[in-house]
Amino acid sequence: MNKSELIEHIALQSDISKAAATRALESTLGAVTTVLKKGGVVSLVGFGSFTVGKRAARTGRNPRTGDVIKISAARVPKFRPGKALRDALNG
Repeated sequence: MNKSELIEHIALQSDISKAAATRALESTLGAVTTVLKKGGVVSLVGFGSFTVGKRAARTGRNPRTGDVIKISAARVPKFRPGKALRDALNG
C-alpha cells in the first residue's frame, strides 16, 4: 500500500473527502516527525511505538574500490510493534 492508497482507504473508512484524509495523514506524519526530531517517543497503544535510536560512528569499506571510509554517527528512527498488532499478524 502506498501513500495515495492509504489516503483513499482513510477517506472511505472515515466517510470524509480525500482532501481531508490527506490533511489528516500529513498532520499525523508531521506530528510524529516533530516529536522524533526532539528525541521523544510516540506511543500508539495497541499499534506500537516510534523512538529514536543512536548509531555510533564506524568505519566501513567502499564495496567498489575496497577503500576504508568513515561513516558518521547518526540518529535513526525505530519502530516497535505493540502486542495487539503482533497478535493480529500471528492470530
